[in-house]
Amino acid sequence: MMYPRLCLLKEFLSAEGTLFFHIDDNELSSSIALCDEIFGRKSRCFVVTFKQASATGHKSINPGCVNITNHILIYSKDRDAWKPNKVFTGRERDKRYSQFIINRSDGFSSWRFTTLAQAFATFLGMSVREARKIANEEPQRLDQFVLDNAASVIQPARPDYDAVGQETREAIDLSEANPEKIYRVTRDGYSDIYLRNGMRILFYSDKIKIIDGVPVSGEPLTTLWDDILSNNIHKEGDVEFPKGKKPEALIKRCLELAARRGDLVMDSFAGSGTTPAVAHKMGLRWIAVEMGDHATTHVAARLEKIIAGRDPNGITKEVNWKEGGGFRFCQLGSALFDEHGNVNEVVTFSDLAAHVFFCDTGSPIPKRAKDSSSLIGIFQGRAIYLLFTPASMGVPSAKAGNVLTAAVLKALPSPGSNFSGARVVYGEGCTVPDDRLAAAGVTFRQVPYQIEGI
Repeated sequence: MMYPRLCLLKEFLSAEGTLFFHIDDNELSSSIALCDEIFGRKSRCFVVTFKQASATGHKSINPGCVNITNHILIYSKDRDAWKPNKVFTGRERDKRYSQFIINRSDGFSSWRFTTLAQAFATFLGMSVREARKIANEEPQRLDQFVLDNAASVIQPARPDYDAVGQETREAIDLSEANPEKIYRVTRDGYSDIYLRNGMRILFYSDKIKIIDGVPVSGEPLTTLWDDILSNNIHKEGDVEFPKGKKPEALIKRCLELAARRGDLVMDSFAGSGTTPAVAHKMGLRWIAVEMGDHATTHVAARLEKIIAGRDPNGITKEVNWKEGGGFRFCQLGSALFDEHGNVNEVVTFSDLAAHVFFCDTGSPIPKRAKDSSSLIGIFQGRAIYLLFTPASMGVPSAKAGNVLTAAVLKALPSPGSNFSGARVVYGEGCTVPDDRLAAAGVTFRQVPYQIEGI
């Protein structure tokens, strides 16, 4: 089932589009082989490992390894056209940054240094020993101090001498010869380099990233996603979907990586509706496809709550979602064509009329067509007709009324007294010569061969 589905999804993707494929260990290798064949090995961008559980519960009792991960395969439609976004993730405070510039606002040549512990103690008005106790018992207070003073929190690091330019190498040599002096190398478009005793001064402020509107210690997104927890996932969407519901934060990260506002997202396995829910909250257009009854009980119900502003869970707060928008719910009937390309025997006149009208005009049929009239609609000065009788489908017959004859042409229902546009007639056969059709302003298209999408 996955092979034809992936082939179709590849057709749907734009040149710069992205496919995200979520799979567990059992089918990881076969899924990679499958996607490599369809998209091409070059188009395999990343294989992400996603931590979705902890080593607790009944699984931790068994010997061997506890499986707590799933995987996300990321493929592009055209690797050369693929332009992912720069994404950062929050991380714990980097404790290697343990020094502090006391007088950061002064000129760099007069900077004075102390330890982070001493700076924190001074801020609290207590001894270093007492400050360290506070940091151990309430680490969030020291973390906040670092965030608030990130431009003054530093770490000395030895630069790669061979990887820097000549000006920087000269500054490194000078700083080693004069260890108490600070040297600066200015750079256009990049942060200036500060050197002391041969070491580069790294500032914690360069590690601060704004994630969901909050400044945090951040780092570039890696292929290990271990920071998205499934806590309270049962509340998301207010729908039950055991073992199948994905965290909204997981889908949000995928879309942050590959989508831009206004893009179109499609999930052909909508499940509980997480993908359209997240896309809607993020201001993206979306299409969700689901074969099961939960298309109504889960997906549609979940989206109605989001639109009404009654979904406080998931990523609602992170993206500042309020309410609004809407969606169109479409339920597919039987396939229009059978495996031989003929009109399916269960298709009714009104169903075929709706399909023919849309294929010819690109717009939905104005109203449901009745088999009592061959005129099924008018669009931009063009009248659309359908000669079709399910009982004699596939067998052109003037008696059955599915063939355009001279008599049928003359009796075609009038689009209106002031109508002077073209007429398009769909039928299973035609006996009227082309020159006479042209003189009458009529184009004939044969069912099913000339029912073509625009």
